[in-house]
Amino acid sequence: MPFLGQDWRSPGWSWIKTEDGWKRCDSCSQELRSENNQCTINHSIILNNSEEEIFNNECEYAAKKRKKEHFGNDTAHSFYREKWIYVHKESTKERHGYCTLGEAFNRLDFSSAIQDIRRFTYVVKLLQLIAKSQLTSLSGVAQKNYFNILDKIVQKVLDDHQNPRLIKDLLQDLSSTLCILVRGVGKSVLVGNINIWICRLETVLNWQQQLQNLQMTKQVNSGLTLSDLPLHMLNNILYRFSDGWDIVTLGQVTPTLYMLSEDRRLWKKLCQYHFAEKQFCRHLILSEKGHIEWKLMYFTLQKYYPTKEQYGDTLHFCRHCSILFWKDSGHPCTAADPDSCFTPVSPQHFIDLFKF
Repeated sequence: MPFLGQDWRSPGWSWIKTEDGWKRCDSCSQELRSENNQCTINHSIILNNSEEEIFNNECEYAAKKRKKEHFGNDTAHSFYREKWIYVHKESTKERHGYCTLGEAFNRLDFSSAIQDIRRFTYVVKLLQLIAKSQLTSLSGVAQKNYFNILDKIVQKVLDDHQNPRLIKDLLQDLSSTLCILVRGVGKSVLVGNINIWICRLETVLNWQQQLQNLQMTKQVNSGLTLSDLPLHMLNNILYRFSDGWDIVTLGQVTPTLYMLSEDRRLWKKLCQYHFAEKQFCRHLILSEKGHIEWKLMYFTLQKYYPTKEQYGDTLHFCRHCSILFWKDSGHPCTAADPDSCFTPVSPQHFIDLFKF
């Protein structure tokens, strides 16, 4: 059956509702026609008949091109406006194709997520996992988006001096992966020219140098500081940390904090939070007096077993709709009780969703 229309790829006509019913909106086409008429009037004086015909054809072609770009931009904007994505792994009667990791990475707006302190650690961990194993599976657009987000993260750390250790670990893993890819070119499929990957490696090494030269400026504050708090409040702050390196770093600020950070009970509770008792028995470390060195045990167990991940905010997956989304942004769920269908998605679970 022949297609009776202008272009099967076009988004269709725009319609507006009036008192007399629905009418087609020709505002865009009228503007383009007026531009054509204006071009024809301004140039009709200096053109002869043959040149005028050629010029009119060129104006008509340019107008059609502008109209096509206008509809194309509107379509793309509305398509990527929602901060959720339907995760489908195989073709069905309703949907063809499947969702890739790169497509999800582009759609879920990680660029603005790094500005939220609750999501920052989550996004950094996700980027680190992608750098370790999934970098070559990203499309060209997703790779460009990946490094743009990473650039914003580095600049943010250089400006506010927060979480430099997390970014150093991320860049270390990324530089190792890029070195392997560049040296083993031909052994693995790389999207893009080899010179692009070499340029990316140089950029990562430059970021590492900038973070290495980062110096924390001492803040001059005449008000209340951390050292002015009573001991029980300082101790309560230390017990809130779930990362041993954060406790060690805070203990380097003042002698009082160092004394509190060396508390055996603090490290014992941290070990019990992250690891099971069976794991303790395999890696017991005793002091000369026969006491358990909980601090040394924590860093030893960390080498053999994964620690519990703790994030302020994560992506969520709706089991009813098979949609991945940020919880505060929401998604169009059709379930009777949507909250019962939501499942928090860890960074590793996010990667596993797109392994086919």
